[in-house]
Amino acid sequence: MADAPRKAPVQARKARIAASVMATTMLLWMGAQLLGGQLGLPVRYVFLFDLAAIAALVWALIVTYQVWQARRAERD
Repeated sequence: MADAPRKAPVQARKARIAASVMATTMLLWMGAQLLGGQLGLPVRYVFLFDLAAIAALVWALIVTYQVWQARRAERD
């Protein structure tokens, strides 16, 4: 239990990074969709933006799950 106070700031930092990635990803994705429509980009390029956004959101989901599991284990 002595490691718990030291791990809390690390977990909080990971959670903040995951939240920032989620928010930034959504803003960039919406901007890319708008820009792709305005520029008339082919669908295959716009699909790449979708895949990049999915990859970033999956990464953030994994990090969020890790933080949740660590806090749950810390509590028990």
